[in-house]
Amino acid sequence: MLDALIEPFAQGIGQRALLEVMLIGVVCGPLGVWVVLYRQSYAAESLAHAMLPGLVAAALLGIPLGVGAAAGLLVAALAITAAQRQRAIGPDTAVAVAVTVLFGLGAVLALAPDAPPRLSELLFGDPLSVSGADLIASAVGAAVVLSALALLHRPLGAAAFDPQVAPSLGAPVRATGLALLLLLAATTLLAVQALGNLLVVALIVAPAAAALRLTRGLGSALALAAALGVLAGAAGLYASHYLEIAAGAAIALAALATFLFALVTPRRA
Repeated sequence: MLDALIEPFAQGIGQRALLEVMLIGVVCGPLGVWVVLYRQSYAAESLAHAMLPGLVAAALLGIPLGVGAAAGLLVAALAITAAQRQRAIGPDTAVAVAVTVLFGLGAVLALAPDAPPRLSELLFGDPLSVSGADLIASAVGAAVVLSALALLHRPLGAAAFDPQVAPSLGAPVRATGLALLLLLAATTLLAVQALGNLLVVALIVAPAAAALRLTRGLGSALALAAALGVLAGAAGLYASHYLEIAAGAAIALAALATFLFALVTPRRA
C-alpha cells in the first residue's frame, strides 16, 4: 500500500509535478471562493479561454509561454471590458462573442503548419513538464496572490456580503471587484502550464463551490477550498499515473469530483 502511494512521486518529474499542483491548488481554492461569491465564474472561464491566441503566438515565436499568456490575458481583459459596454446587445452576449472570437483566433493559429507538435499542452496542460525554474516562479506567484488575498480579505468580504455599506467601511465595490479580476488573471497565468487554458477554471471554481456548500463560515470555506484544491491536484496525478490518462484532464476531473461529493453530502445546519 505504501509503495503504491510513493511510486508516482519516486522520480524528480513526479515530485515537481506534485509540488506544482499543490501550489496551484492552495491558491485556486481560496481565490475560487471569492470568484463564486462575486458571481465571476463566467469571467474566470472567459479569461482562461480568451488568452489562447497569446499562448499559441508565444509557442510559434519561440518566446516564453508566460510572456504570451500575459499578453493574451491583457488583450482578453481589454476585449471583455469593451464588450461589457455594448448595451445594445447586452454585456453577456457581447462578452461571449468577444471570447469566442479570441478563442477561434487561437485555434486558427494552432492549426498553422509551423505550430509546435506539442501545442495541445497549451489547451490541456502538463504538470509533468514543470521544471525547477517553473516551480520557483509558481512559488513566488502563489505567495504574491495569497498575500494579496490576505490583505484584501476585509474589503472583499464587505463588498461581497453588503455592497451598499461596503464603501462606508473603506471597501469601494468597483475597485475591489477589479482587484479580484486582476488576481484571477494572475492565478490563471500561474496555473496555465500545469492545467492548460481549457481546464484551469475547473480547479478555481469546483473546490470553492464544494467548500461553500460543505461549510457555514467564510474562514472555514477558504481553508477547505485550499485543501480540496490540493487534494484534487494530488488525486489527479495518481489517476494519471495508474490509469495512464492526461494529468491536466485527470486533475480537472478530480476537482469536479469534489463538487459532486459536496452535492450528495447533506449540508451542515
